[in-house]
Amino acid sequence: MAEPNIYSIPNILSLSRLALVPVLIALAYFGLAQEFLIVLAISLLSDVFDGYLARKLNQTSELGAKLDSWGDVLTYGCMILGLYWIWPQVFAQQVWFLVAAGLSFVVPVMHAFRKFGEYPSYHTLGAKTAAVLMAPAFYLLTLMDADLFFNAVIIFHIIVAFEEMAITSVLNHPRSNVRSVFSLIGNSKLAD
Repeated sequence: MAEPNIYSIPNILSLSRLALVPVLIALAYFGLAQEFLIVLAISLLSDVFDGYLARKLNQTSELGAKLDSWGDVLTYGCMILGLYWIWPQVFAQQVWFLVAAGLSFVVPVMHAFRKFGEYPSYHTLGAKTAAVLMAPAFYLLTLMDADLFFNAVIIFHIIVAFEEMAITSVLNHPRSNVRSVFSLIGNSKLAD
């Protein structure tokens, strides 16, 4: 990875996404559904572009991976708050899937904290796919009350969580940007 540069384009996008978190919380709190969905779309698009640009411009870094991970979790938290405050009926119908989604985040993070003492930033292919699928699933759920796809994406997130726990179990020290647990199997230099 390249040396960390907080002022790289990908990091600025991630920092912008973090700056949108209080905006999303305020919009959700005041029940401004349309504005919430617009700002959320901007946030989700910046998530797509920060990773793409980091690889394209050769500006990947541990710092960038951590900023992206924090942006992800806080944005997902805002999505749940949005459901709770703006679409309470949808929240009530999806509460058990939302609990499962929350646990699929908390349990792997706790496992990594217990082993390494830090927040994991694996960015696996599965996690990237789940993140890309979550955006349309959320919009279909809120705009069309279509929950089947949303539920399937949550189940996929749970599978990704098991993979992240397996990665933590296999690694000898923390790493960012692990393609999958299968990329680690048979690798005798897991500490590298």
